[in-house]
Amino acid sequence: MYNISQPGKHNNHVLPRFCQTFLSVCGDHGNLSQVRHVVLVLSGKGGVGKSTITTELALALRHAGKKVGILDVDLCGPSIPRMLGVGRPDVHQCDSGWVPVYTDAQKSLALMSIGFLLEDPDEAVVWRGPKKTAMIAQFVSDVAWGELDVLLVDTPPGTSDEHLAVLENLKKHRVDGAVLVTTPQAVSTGDVRREITFCKKTGVRILGIIENMSGFVCPHCSDCSNIFSKGGGEELAKLTGSTFLGSVPLDPLLSTSIEEGKDFMQSFPESATFSAISSISQTLFNSLQTA
Repeated sequence: MYNISQPGKHNNHVLPRFCQTFLSVCGDHGNLSQVRHVVLVLSGKGGVGKSTITTELALALRHAGKKVGILDVDLCGPSIPRMLGVGRPDVHQCDSGWVPVYTDAQKSLALMSIGFLLEDPDEAVVWRGPKKTAMIAQFVSDVAWGELDVLLVDTPPGTSDEHLAVLENLKKHRVDGAVLVTTPQAVSTGDVRREITFCKKTGVRILGIIENMSGFVCPHCSDCSNIFSKGGGEELAKLTGSTFLGSVPLDPLLSTSIEEGKDFMQSFPESATFSAISSISQTLFNSLQTA
């Protein structure tokens, strides 16, 4: 299935832990045959917390009894392995392809990320479009996900070759739609407008908009202050006819959990942020069921 060159001959040692070149992709999409729903997580710009939202949605769905996978195709900024506290394990192969890394003993949350393949986590992935496209195609076709209720695809910010590569390869299976992540400010919602245009041009259903960093929750009194204003995501949803899935506040407990690779949803079930994320995940899953 794979053509693995000799270590050290290509790509300046970027991926010597696993493989160096991505030549022909097998094109067999049977590895997605047991995945019930595929959801893209998009953002118009970086820094809005897209990977954080992806991680917390996955954890919320897992705690609701779903089997979840995360495909981290943010090739230049793969942060989800750290957020889930899985480190940099070796990636293994089976007859069906690459085996995802499981974050729990029950194998209810699976993850595949280019972060697992980098020998040096500080090494920049300096690739031209064709090599990125080949890597994404191989991620989509050759990961043995098994049975999943939802596969969340964490994409790079903006609209680029990577997004088109994800869509072209996933559409051979099925893409249920996209969740768009923004912060309340106009500079962020303006970029998400372009992401909405991208979805419409490529025929991707918009499942809803999430407003992240929507107020700051004080760790002492639990009051919420609107540091970055409030309501930009909800207003954008109204203007574009999209579903507003909900708001997630800035929460020091969530930030600490992400930094330490701990499960926020398990640790702080009484917090307002827990309730917000749980509600969003439930609304999202219900919309997938009725699509």
